Amino acid sequence: MRRVLTILKTMVSQIDILETMTPLEFNSFRGFLQNASGFQSVQFREMEILCGMRSPHIIEVHKDQPGLQKKLLQRERENTLWESFCTCLKLRGHELEFPGRVNKQGLIHSPSEHNQEVLVNVMKNDPEAAHLCELFVDYDEGLMEWRYRHVKMVERTIGTKRGTGGSDGASYLHETLNSPIFPDLWAIRTKF
Repeated sequence: MRRVLTILKTMVSQIDILETMTPLEFNSFRGFLQNASGFQSVQFREMEILCGMRSPHIIEVHKDQPGLQKKLLQRERENTLWESFCTCLKLRGHELEFPGRVNKQGLIHSPSEHNQEVLVNVMKNDPEAAHLCELFVDYDEGLMEWRYRHVKMVERTIGTKRGTGGSDGASYLHETLNSPIFPDLWAIRTKF
């Protein structure tokens, strides 16, 4: 997890370099990107899927690449990070309810008051698991920070133009802000 967090920090810091370009400088080579964008990044989509995010566009954007669609659909069948974490805590003797996949779009797991109560107990009585909880919050925060910096960089360089990969650009990116992937870990902050 520490390595992943360091990678996230590196991703965020690379935006500093991109922000040194004026809109004129960015647009001077934007055409060479053609349809390439993070919107179409299979690796980023795999990461989102493993985080529990689902959206039809994640699969649809690769409609002309059946091999990539198959890969993403396979990822959707795998356990999410949250499901794996809940399994880990259950193996440690904590009575968490296994999260159901209740949503077809957005975060597939809904917050659980029962699990939040168990997580408060974990934080107070299981230091090793509590440390992992905090690493998950760090990861979630890092991902939200990257999304925020990314949308601001897009607004700065292309304004409200369509995104390079055909998305709605900054307006699409705004929709992804402030959407935690571990809402139960954020909700318990008020209980200490």
